This record gives sequence, structure tokens and C-alpha cells, in this order.
Amino acid sequence: MTADHPSGPAFDVGAVLRGLDAIFDAGDGPARAEPFLLGALAEAEHLRDAGAQLSLLNELIGLYRSRSRHDDAVRCADRALALAQQMGITGTAAHASTLINAATARRAAGHQDAALSLYDQALTMSIAVLAPTDRRLAALHNNLSILLSDMGQPVRAATELAAALAILEASSPDPARDGEIAATCANLALVCFSLGQDADAAAHIERSMRSYRAGGHESDGHYAAALAGAGEACFRMGRPGDAAAMYRAALDVIEECYGADTDAYAVTAANLAEAEAEARGTTGTEIAPGPANLSRALAQPSPQAPPHAPTQLPLSGLALARAYWEEHGTALLDAFPRHRGRVAVGLAGHGSQCYGFDDAVSRDHDDGPGFCLWLTAADHVEIGAELQARYEALPQEFRGVRVQWTTARASGAGRRVGVFEIGDFFEQITGYRQAPPPDRPHEWLMLEEATLAAATNGAVFADPLGSFGAVRGGFLRMPRDVQLALVSRRLGMIAQAGQYNVPRMLARGDGDSAWLSVAELARAAASAVFLLNGPASAGYLPYYKWQPAALRRLSRRMGSRLPGVSEDLSQVLRAASAACFGPDGGVGPAPAQARLGEAIERICHQILTELQVRGLTTSDEPFLEHQRSFVAAHIEDDWLKSL
Repeated sequence: MTADHPSGPAFDVGAVLRGLDAIFDAGDGPARAEPFLLGALAEAEHLRDAGAQLSLLNELIGLYRSRSRHDDAVRCADRALALAQQMGITGTAAHASTLINAATARRAAGHQDAALSLYDQALTMSIAVLAPTDRRLAALHNNLSILLSDMGQPVRAATELAAALAILEASSPDPARDGEIAATCANLALVCFSLGQDADAAAHIERSMRSYRAGGHESDGHYAAALAGAGEACFRMGRPGDAAAMYRAALDVIEECYGADTDAYAVTAANLAEAEAEARGTTGTEIAPGPANLSRALAQPSPQAPPHAPTQLPLSGLALARAYWEEHGTALLDAFPRHRGRVAVGLAGHGSQCYGFDDAVSRDHDDGPGFCLWLTAADHVEIGAELQARYEALPQEFRGVRVQWTTARASGAGRRVGVFEIGDFFEQITGYRQAPPPDRPHEWLMLEEATLAAATNGAVFADPLGSFGAVRGGFLRMPRDVQLALVSRRLGMIAQAGQYNVPRMLARGDGDSAWLSVAELARAAASAVFLLNGPASAGYLPYYKWQPAALRRLSRRMGSRLPGVSEDLSQVLRAASAACFGPDGGVGPAPAQARLGEAIERICHQILTELQVRGLTTSDEPFLEHQRSFVAAHIEDDWLKSL
């Protein structure tokens, strides 16, 4: 084998994988991993080695998924599944592994229903071919739980995690010290929180950390996830001081294992800052400098929430909608037994509750219990009117909250809940009954990101037929060329508004124009973050007033790309006030202008680094306008490339 391409009379998959490891160890993954694997795959095809082809396709699935190239990952997954069938290995462990990889690619691409079908096949097959205590079976249950959480099915997700935990406990020589058990407990805790089972969640987190410590895994990077989970637990339970201690301990582990220049460190640092700010605002006092006794932090009641008088927070809009459906809505379908397995249910569309951003302030209008029932065109003709009448007869008050969908924009033709024909629902939001095809990029460019966000937000509680998810998934699968063309546009606006016009307007003494330039920079940078994370993974940037909240939430996700941009954009907006408007009516003082410029350049540096990591540029030029041609070189559509 040469440095980059395997050769020889017999194909050596092990040598290819060792070569791939060497590429990543040398830090050359972004530039060399894909051509290396594609070259190896071409040679395996030439040698007609089907087994080697299957192994390499599985490697490519993972590579493309890690780079958010979801269409490529799905294409490789489809090829791998077809090849497995041709090889006649159906029902084997190798086939099960391929199904799992294909399911994970589909999940990342937003094809939730297809992913669920593949996971179910893999689970059935794995149960048949693997021992009941095989840890690969536990990993499959864990993967399936992630999908179910994404689909808004926390009860099933908890069931899968419980199954994984049972397998790990049965197969472990020492469950009290088992790192995989510790990690599964941390995951289970987060699902319990989503179900409102705070006490169970806290117990799982404590067990997780106890296992990490007992097994000597405190220097293991996974321990940081448990600590971060404990931090989230404390934060949700109204104990930001304890949360800050957890996040601080997690940062120590992340720095030791991965370094301080990683996404995980940035995300956890942002969570720490939020917890510290909340703690100061709640208590007015400083926070203890260390994690102290982590067991005590979870076990002891919060000073603000005594054990016998817990603070009861109102349900979020999505949680209220789900509870309303489960307690009153499911009976709606009793009158339609032939259609029970055909109706999709959830809450999506316009309104802060569909994004999870609703709070006490947003509950003064267009609020209350409600959900959507989505039908195919044929089913809507058959039962739509009667189902809507039964929906309108549901209780108008639920858990102390009254229905108040009263404004003109949320009633009549613009109603946001009730019974909808699937195509009508998406047409009402986007103007399209289904997503434009990939070969019509001009139509994709006419769809604003906020429009796409409204069409793909919220949660789907049930979709047994898969028809709703198929249309919804189409809107999430923005063609890669369109995505890159939009990234190029955002680079241009960041450069022109932020790097070029902000300092020029300040130099001219025109604070008003500098302020408007900052606003354009902020919108473009936020959009670039979502586009580079990938719509299928991160969704789309929403309506302007929810953009900061959406960006903060995305930045806190483990594995999020460009997590530091959120905080730097916040610094830009704060610094802009002092830089653009001085006390004498002119622009602000030079130090304030310098702080603004530094924050803008930090954002641009992060974006440039991300472009380099993705292999979208080989240039070190910091002025982002110059990066547009490098990004455009990756666009295949001639019309888009010329824009």
C-alpha cells in the first residue's frame, strides 16, 4: 500500500483502516480522508471484493455524517444496504451493523421515520443473532433512544435506555464501576427530565457520577458528560449555584482530555456562564469556587425549593400540547378505527411555543392547549370535517390553561391547531405543498430561512403512516449546492457589513449607519452558523426575535459547530451600543470601537477555521469576502455558482 492508496493482489481492509487512522492522527482528515476512502472503494470494486466494499461504505457513511454531508451519507447507506442484500448476508451481525449505520445516517439527515424503520429491523435482527448480553445490543438501544427523543417520544426513549441499562448490568463484571453504565445513566437522566421525573433524573445522574468515580474513570472524557448532565439537572431544578459547580468540574475534565479549544469546552463554558449569571441574579452572592461534594449538591434540596413545597412551573407549550393530546386527543380517533394508524399528530408552525421559546410573557395571546392532526388528501376528504368538529368539542381548559387562539392571524384560514391536510399545512406556511426538488435551486432561494424554520420546528407526537414526516423531511433536506450558495452570501455580508462598513462608518462619525451595519452582520453570522451546522441537524434560523435564543440553544448542544459565535455576537451587540453612540451625540470612544472590532474579528476567525476544517477553503485570508470563491468552487450547479 502507498501512502494514500491500497494496492496488491488481495484487498486488505485492515491496512486501509490503519491508513485512515494515520491520516486522522496527522490532522489531515478534512483534506485526505474522503479521497483516501473513495480510492480504496474504487480498488475494492475493481477486485470485486464485496466484503471490502461493504466495510468501506460503512466507513464513508460515518465520515459524511460527521461532516453534515447527509445526502452523501444516505446515498452510501443505500448502496451498503443493497450490497448486503446482494451478498446474501441478511440476518447476520454484519447486516445488522450496516442497518444501524444506515439508520443513524437517516436520523442525522432528518429522515426520522425511515431511520426508525431501519433501527427496528436492526433490533429484530440483532436480538436473533446476538447473545442477550452482547453489548452491541445495548449500543443499538442507546442509538434508538436518541432517535425517539428527537421524534418527541421520551417514554419510548426511556424504555430503550432502560433496556440498554439492563443488558449492560447483566454483562458487566462490576456494574458499580462500569463506564458504559455510567454513560447510559446520564442519558437516562436527561430523558427523565423531559418527562418531568426530576427525582428519578437526579438519582440516575448521581449513580452515573458515582460509577465514574468508583471505576477510576474521572479522567475519562465521558465523565465530563455526566458532570454536564448533573449541571443541567441542577439548573432545571432551580439550583444555578450547584449547576455552576458541576459545569466547572466538567470543564476541568474536558480541558485535560481534549483541550480548551474544543467545541465541548466552548459549549460547557457557555453553560457555566449562564449558570453563574443566574446564580448571581437569584442569590446576589458569589458562587463557591469548586464542585465540593457533588453527591450533596444533587441530594440536598434547593434553598429556593424546599422538599415539601416544590416550585411548580407551567408546562411549556409543546409539553402542554403533548399532555393534552395524550389525555384527551387520543380518544378522538376511537370514532375512526380504520384511520387510527394513518393520522399524524404534533405541534409545529408559527408561534413561540413551536420553537420551545414560550414563557409567561408570550402567554398573553394565541396560547393554550392545542395540537395538530395531519391527514393525507384522501383521508382529509373522508374524515377531515368530522374530525375537526370533534377536535373543537375538546375541553377548552386543560391543567388550568384556557384555549385563547383569538387573534386574526391564528384563527380562520390561519388557524394553527386542529385538523389539516398535509399539503395544505405546508402550503399555508411556505407556499409549497412539498419541498422544491433539488434541480430547482431558484425555488429554494425564494424560501426564507424563517419560513423553513416554521415548517420544520415543533414536535411530532405520532406519525404511523410516515406521510407527514416524508414531506417535513423534504424541507429539511436543503440541497447541498443551495446550502453552500447561501453560506457564500453570508460570508459576503459578514465581510461587507462587519469587517468593512462598521469601521468605515465609525471613522466617518456615522454611528447610525454603523449600528445598522452591526445588525446586518448579526443576522448573517447567525444564519451562517445554522447553515454550517446543517439544516437536517440544526434546523433553520427562525424569525428575528427568536434568533438569539435559537443560537444560544444550538451553541449548548454537544457537538455543535461554531458554538463560540453566540457569545461573541452577544459581545458585538453590547459593544456596538458604546461604540456607535457616545455621550456627546457622536460615535463612542476609541476603546469601545476597538472592543467591537475585536469581537467581530473573533467571529470571522471562527468561521474561517470552520471552513478550513470542512475542506471548503485552503486559504488563510481573514477577510471573508475572499473566501467566497473557495466555497463556490464546491458548488456543482452552474447557475448557483455564478450568483
